[in-house]
Amino acid sequence: MDVRDDIAGVESEPSRGLRYRRVLLKVSGEALMGKAAYGVDSDVLSSVAEEVREVRDLGVELAVVIGAGNIFRGVTGATQGMERASADYIGMVATMINALMLQNALERVGIITRVLSAIEMRQVAEPYIRRRAVRHLEKGRVVIFAGGTGNPFVTTDTAASLRAAEVGAEVILKATKVDGVYDADPKVHGNAKKFAELSYRDFLNKGLKVMDATAVSLCMETAVPILVFDLTVTGNIKRAVLGEPIGTLVH
Repeated sequence: MDVRDDIAGVESEPSRGLRYRRVLLKVSGEALMGKAAYGVDSDVLSSVAEEVREVRDLGVELAVVIGAGNIFRGVTGATQGMERASADYIGMVATMINALMLQNALERVGIITRVLSAIEMRQVAEPYIRRRAVRHLEKGRVVIFAGGTGNPFVTTDTAASLRAAEVGAEVILKATKVDGVYDADPKVHGNAKKFAELSYRDFLNKGLKVMDATAVSLCMETAVPILVFDLTVTGNIKRAVLGEPIGTLVH
């Protein structure tokens, strides 16, 4: 075992004022693009890594589910004539690229990480095992979940809801390119109304699209709240775990 693991395994003393002690951060692939048209903006990746380090230093146990919309989206592939299940598997494999890039960025700032994949890729990641994931979190490692759920026809949002429930996360931090949930697309409708809070049922009844209905339904069943916020605003991850009023809370 790497000697650094023993050092990283010593839990930080939790700071007072934390609202959440164990969180699951859902990072969309689109958010990682930044201003780029495709792939990952290195500045955004570095910024996320620094913020994760700050949050980890507060004593927060942090898991990450990462999407791949910046590389390949299964639904898009299906609309272009691909068989849907095959397209979704390609999307799941693409999440591994983002996961490894995030792992590299985190380790450059001194954070010990583990990538756990629902699709086995033993040369670069551990297979997903729930007890192993929880143990990594308890040791202070940042756990990155790749490969979605390992099943087609399921989004990485749903993977985030499932993993959050499995590891006992107190909240899902849904990091996007918008600053919350609106009643209409704020980029199209200048008078769109932003919600500070929503119930799960209101979110579903209004047909809001920031997170898919299956993911929100699972959170409703498992009582895991969702905080939707803007990843591009520096410091927002820390503000979220401290309970500052940002974004939209779905609960």
